[in-house]
Amino acid sequence: MEKDIGMLEKILGLFLKDGVKTVTMDDIAKELAMSKKTLYLKYKNKEELLEDVLAFGLEKAIIKIRNLDDKVENAIERMFARDEEFENASRTNDSIMLRQLVKYYPHIFNAHMLLFSEKLSEMLMHNIARGREQGLYRENFDSEIYSKMFFQLMMTYDISPYLDREQVSRTYYHKEALLLYMYAITNEEGKKHLERFKNSKPD
Repeated sequence: MEKDIGMLEKILGLFLKDGVKTVTMDDIAKELAMSKKTLYLKYKNKEELLEDVLAFGLEKAIIKIRNLDDKVENAIERMFARDEEFENASRTNDSIMLRQLVKYYPHIFNAHMLLFSEKLSEMLMHNIARGREQGLYRENFDSEIYSKMFFQLMMTYDISPYLDREQVSRTYYHKEALLLYMYAITNEEGKKHLERFKNSKPD
């Protein structure tokens, strides 16, 4: 079945705003100005629709991140250019949507996060290969494991019981997580470039 991008965009907006459990098929049909019967002809149940919406949101975010590869050559600078898009992508994890996904649709949430992890890890491993070619990253670490560890760190902002989100903003948390990762993978030359790049950027 060909996907209706405009429809998926509207439904994603509803889920992000009100939560995946709170929003009913009636709400979705009303938002789309169609009958519930027509909606059920497209999707046999809400879970099937939710899977499509999450896949759409993920692909949309991944395309934006991948597009940066054509614009930024330096591996270190490319990671910082990605940071804003990664933060936007991680907002699929945001607030009420995340809580309701985890509580009411854990199997869908876990499958979604596994797919997100795989896609992002591929891009991070590509960046690591580029950084090594440019003489900026260390050779003696497992790129697949490091990429998955970085993903896990970045995605824990909303769900960590050890983080006071009233004191630590998402933007600050992601910035520090990125720096932790970058200092872990860069060699001495890379760290010099990293320091120069950090000092040239406004806070």
